[in-house]
Parts: sequence; structure tokens; C-alpha cells
Amino acid sequence: MRKAFVTAALLACSASLQAAPAADADADLARIAALDDAGPQLGAVIVHADPQAAKAAAQAAATLPLAGRTVLVKDNIETREWPTTAGSLALAANATGRDAPLIARLRAAGGVVLGKTNLSEWANIRSSNSTSGWSAVGGLTRNPYATDRNACGSSSGSGASVAAGFAWAAIGTETDGSITCPASLNGIVGFKPTVGMVSRTFVVPISHSQDTAGPMARNVQDAALLLDAIAGSDPADPATAAADAHKVGFAAGLAGASLKGVRIGVLRKAVGTDPKVAALFEQALADLRKAGAVPVEIDFEPDEALGRDEFAVLLYELRADLGAYLKASPADIPIRSLADAIAFDKAHAAEEMRWFGQDVFEQAEAATDTAAYEKVRANSLRLAGTEGIDRLLKENDVRFLIAPTAGPAWTSDLVNGDHFSGSIGAGNLAAIAGYPHLTVPMGAVEGLPVGLSIMGPQWSDAEVLKAGAAYERARSAKLAEPTFKPWAPVP
Repeated sequence: MRKAFVTAALLACSASLQAAPAADADADLARIAALDDAGPQLGAVIVHADPQAAKAAAQAAATLPLAGRTVLVKDNIETREWPTTAGSLALAANATGRDAPLIARLRAAGGVVLGKTNLSEWANIRSSNSTSGWSAVGGLTRNPYATDRNACGSSSGSGASVAAGFAWAAIGTETDGSITCPASLNGIVGFKPTVGMVSRTFVVPISHSQDTAGPMARNVQDAALLLDAIAGSDPADPATAAADAHKVGFAAGLAGASLKGVRIGVLRKAVGTDPKVAALFEQALADLRKAGAVPVEIDFEPDEALGRDEFAVLLYELRADLGAYLKASPADIPIRSLADAIAFDKAHAAEEMRWFGQDVFEQAEAATDTAAYEKVRANSLRLAGTEGIDRLLKENDVRFLIAPTAGPAWTSDLVNGDHFSGSIGAGNLAAIAGYPHLTVPMGAVEGLPVGLSIMGPQWSDAEVLKAGAAYERARSAKLAEPTFKPWAPVP
């Protein structure tokens, strides 16, 4: 069913693909063919390279830093080979013929764009009752650990692809939770960098305040290597002006990173109400102590205004930011504004709105009060940043904040939508403040992965990655393996 949504425009151009060493690219493409195009049909990859094109360019990047490692890219990020759809049929012909600057950096470093990954349509901002991982272009992404379970969103295809071994790594994007949640549920590492570390130019936007791309990989070292490639200042994105000054060798020093004597804030109320997740978290705390860290209990509960004001910010910025992107696309697309997107969905309701509507789009189209927007933006930034992460770090004399990232994957339900449970996680603090947030696997509940979140202050990306690498080495929990089958109780 998924492939039926892929129009001819999605398959139109792949001639200029730069490929990985032949053995790696061939193996990755064979695995995609076996598990995504066929087999359990994970629905993680929307379009991928032709094997012959990949083989022909096999040695192109062999001497560069990434040495031809294969990377799958979320389909809201422009690549020159294929249209960039954001999962919507309205953008099926959005073939711009250009690379986003972060993709240009990736290629220059020797990374290979192997294909585009499925996502929650419009990065999960269209409806308040959506099913994460579903798009009209790609259908529903399935979790490799349990194919009837959700892969979370919006970078669902990127998370599932890395877990399934379809590429060395993948690139996702996050506004609030869209890298870290799918990474947690798919049992991989996901890193949301400081907003402004990675260019957002030619990335289909939601919010210039909170959007960022970031790496998703099997381990912290690989995530850091990918961040080394894609990070840096971009004159077209003012938020990245300071990126070059803060860009370091993110992968350097990870092997020897230590937590000895490092005080780490434990966001106890963010552990949630699931006793099995809480037990995993206690095991992670014990591992951190054995590694020399000093966990410090923090009694913190976010102000109720935080989520309310964040939502108001996203509504206002979506209308303006998405409209600007659509208007500027050089492709022959049928929509040039959020209002056009709303009208398109209504005209194609059978394909676009069978499972959920577009109430958030409609709210965003009506969000035009600039004074009100400026007020809620300032307040949400204060509550998450200066009065949130910054205050908690300072008052408790800790370097990082930790909590479980999310609960185990829920059963996908296109009829009723997502059903999160357990009040788990505190990633919205880092998302709203624009600060770095890393999730690293910390174990599994009945075969379903759960991640550990590590958050730090603005531009502490390298230090957060080091903390994650040190925890990764100390971790004692047994990690689950993908089953590529529907969930069943662990024997």
C-alpha cells in the first residue's frame, strides 16, 4: 500500500547519487529491499538509490572523513536527487534539484545520501489526533522491534531505518521530540543539537525558534561523527551565526570521556508512573554511580504555561515559516501557503484525511496576533531556559539533567491515533529552550526499547555527547534486538 502513494515525481531523478563503498551500499540496499520493500514492509524508506548507480559511484568518497558511510535523510530535508515531500501529496512534485546546506556538508565530508525516509506528515503538526509515523506519501512506519507498534514521530522512518540496519546512520529533524522519541522507541541514539548548530535552510519548517536537524545512529560515536559533518554556520540561516565558534570535533575524546565526579541532576517527576520504566531508570542511575557520577535528586515540575505557550508559538511560526518555504520553492507545486495546504487536503480528503484531520493547521492559519505571539514566545523561552534548565543546573550545581526519554512503544492505531502513557520525559524543556538533548538506549520493557535523556545548557553539545558515551560504556542493561514481527511477550 505504501508504494502506491509514491508518484512518478518521487522516482524521477537519481542519476547524480554519490554512493558508499560498494559492499556497504549494496548490503544496505539489499536489506531495504528485503525488509522495507518486501518482508515486513516497515514503511521506513520512501525512495532509495538504484543499486547500479550506487555501485558505479562506490569509491567516490572513500578518502573523505566519512569514507562513504551511507546515510538516509528524512523527507522534509532537500536533496538534489528526489522531491522533498514532508509526507504530503501536495509536495509530491517538490523536486528542487538542490541540496540543503546540511546535505552539502554531508557529501563534502564523504557521506552518501542513500535515500529518503518516511515521517509523520508535515512533521506531525497537522492534527491533534494523528498517528505518528503516518504520511499520505509513505503510509505507516512500523517499529522493527514490534511491527504492530509505533515508531514515534516525526522522524519515524529515520529511527526505524537505523534500527533495521538500512544505513550507517540517518538524519532526523526535531521541533519537540521528533528526533528523541523515535530514537528512544527504536532503540537507537538520537541527538537534538542546540538550535543553530545545524542549518535549517531548505528544510520544510514548523518553527524557526525550535526546529533543528540532528543525527540518529546506533551509538554515540557514530552520532557525533555525523554531527561533525553536518554542523556549521550558514549565512542564509541567522540562527547559525555562532555555530562555527561552537563547532568542535564532536567525536574526538568520546572514547576516554569520564563521568567521575560529575554531578547530574535527576528529574525525578519526569520518570513517570510506569514501574518497569522506573526500574530501568534506577539501573541506569546505578550504572552512572559506578562510572563515578554523582546523581542529584531534583524536585521540579514545569509550569503549566510552558506547554500552552509553546503551542501558541508553534501555531504562529508555522503559518509564516511554512508559507515562506512554499512560496520560495523553485519546483512546480500546487501550494504556496498554509492556506493552500489546507485547501489541498480538503480537495484530496480521501487520501490525506482518512485517518485524521487538520485542526492544528486551521488553528495556525488563524494565529495572526503578533503581540500575543511575542509575549508567549518570551514566556516559554524563560520557563524552559533561564527559569528552567539554566536555573536547575545552577541551583543544584549539576552539569546535566537526566530522565527517561519516553515509555515503550504503543500499539499503532490509525483509527484512534496515538496514545502516550506514563507522563514520562522532560524533553520539551530542551526543545523549547533550544538546548542539546541526547537519548541513549538504557534497556527494554518486554522487548520494547526505552532511552535515557541527557540534557545540557546551550552550546554544550560536545559535553552532552561525552556524557552519553561514558554512560553507554557503563550501561549494564541488556538491549533488545529487532524482531521484525508483531509484538509478543518475552519468554
